Amino acid sequence: MDAPESILFCWSGGKDSAMALHALLQQNEMSVTALLTTVTEGYERISMHGVRRELLKRQAESIGLPLHEVRIPPQCVNPIYESRMEAALRFHRDRGVRRVAFGAIFLEDLRGYRERNLARIGMTALFPIWKRDSRELMEAFWRNKFRAVAVCVDGKVLPQGFAGRELDESFVRELPPGVDPCGENGEFHSFVFDGPIFSAPVKFRKGEVVARDGFAYCDLLEEEWYEAACE
Repeated sequence: MDAPESILFCWSGGKDSAMALHALLQQNEMSVTALLTTVTEGYERISMHGVRRELLKRQAESIGLPLHEVRIPPQCVNPIYESRMEAALRFHRDRGVRRVAFGAIFLEDLRGYRERNLARIGMTALFPIWKRDSRELMEAFWRNKFRAVAVCVDGKVLPQGFAGRELDESFVRELPPGVDPCGENGEFHSFVFDGPIFSAPVKFRKGEVVARDGFAYCDLLEEEWYEAACE
């Protein structure tokens, strides 16, 4: 029997990543070797999502996979982002990994961008949930007992009140017309804290909701840190 193919997984901490990773973990012919996540320097949070590094680490620990953080500056320009991502990807390529998996669903331009960048260094992309229907994906998310909270919402398309809400059936039902149920167009980003890929739920408490640059972010506090700060 051939050894499973090594896969590097680009992990955002959100629901699409969780569903894509879950799909990969069901396949015996593939072995996910590590999670790769961009973290913004200074803020010490997952880029775009705004989730604290401490909670990202808790996710990785509960999933049981090594975490490789790619640190990028605030307002990172593309050449810097691509340079730092390439260095991280080469690290894994030099250790035998040739494929990188992503949680994208239907954004063709983003898929093409990923594929071109990987091709330059002799790697290929994998999209486990590509072209799945967004509503069906959310139903599968609930059916598999995943749980997530919205941590960032785009104020141009969603009211601030969606930030901090759990992604349950009422969340999707109350989305305005035209908003993708999975937020694939960037309408919202999430933090997954429970589900079949985790050995135990990731504990946290909701902090304040902050508006910045047209987005509303719900801060999530690591439970132990929160309790210590309140003593």
